[in-house]
Amino acid sequence: MLKKYNDQKLSDVLKDLIKDKNWKAKLYQTKVKELWILKMGSIVASHTKEIKLRKYKLIIVVNSAPLRSDLSYSKEKIMNLINEGLGEEYVKEVVIR
Repeated sequence: MLKKYNDQKLSDVLKDLIKDKNWKAKLYQTKVKELWILKMGSIVASHTKEIKLRKYKLIIVVNSAPLRSDLSYSKEKIMNLINEGLGEEYVKEVVIR
């Protein structure tokens, strides 16, 4: 519930608003796309067709079979990198397609 006091920090108000409106998943969806390019590099990002975040599951669709194979062995590392970038343990599972 948002407080109606003027002595609250703007960051706290925004956090409360995001929590009340359940916007966290949508904000994280955008942030994950940015993190993917930043953490994985432009070559991997260029072969990535789609990145989805659904119910704590990160779904990555790539158009290269060798890359898909390499990423499959790195699921735990990918999950840790993304969670580190988000600042919390949000992603519980990584699916590579």
